[in-house]
Amino acid sequence: MKSCNRSWEGYGVILLNTNENYVEVEKSKKQVQPPASDTDEPAEKKERKDDSQKEMNKRRDCYEKYRNPQKEKETKHIPIRDNSTPEEHTLYVWDHFISRSSAKNVVFVAHSYGGLVFVELMIHREAEVKNKVISVALTDSVHNVWHQEAGKSVLDWMQEHCRNWVSSSEPLDTPVEFMLPDCPRVSAGTERHELTSWKSFTSIFKYFTQALEAQNTEIKSKTTVTTRSSHRKKSEEL
Repeated sequence: MKSCNRSWEGYGVILLNTNENYVEVEKSKKQVQPPASDTDEPAEKKERKDDSQKEMNKRRDCYEKYRNPQKEKETKHIPIRDNSTPEEHTLYVWDHFISRSSAKNVVFVAHSYGGLVFVELMIHREAEVKNKVISVALTDSVHNVWHQEAGKSVLDWMQEHCRNWVSSSEPLDTPVEFMLPDCPRVSAGTERHELTSWKSFTSIFKYFTQALEAQNTEIKSKTTVTTRSSHRKKSEEL
């Protein structure tokens, strides 16, 4: 991240994985009786076989955990309370972590269904989001503000603070027309949905930097106006 603007030094990241809102538990398996050992087998040979079997079991467990395509049949998913859906999970993280943090300038990167989830967050926590979030980068988002019944105030805010990098054959950052009146859309520089975040990464951080600079300028302007007003009142009193 060193190549990013200095203004982003010391930032923190919260990663929301909206696709895994469950605890994975192994299903009970039938106990398999180990084969009877040969009592006449030499102890040294038996020890080597035991070590070999342990290593094989270790490799098998590793394979089943990370590679086995049948894993879904061997495990069951228990939904996490208050986090059983992507929408619930995002609201939970917002209410318990983001909204309580001391961070003043929050930005979001939301890919695909994450964009839909962010719009739901806006709908349910509109005032809080507007007060804390300064910029949102969507990448090939599948949200639909009409179906999600987002109000005019949400749409107006998205127009100003959101941008959607969509899959397109056009060069990166080329404006892309769209029917929904929510936020500007630009090309991610790729037609592959899964690559849109990676391909637009540099543009996204430039977008965030511009938003942060605009936020700092606005704060300085308000501070200057307040200070001048305070000096004027003191002069009038004197």
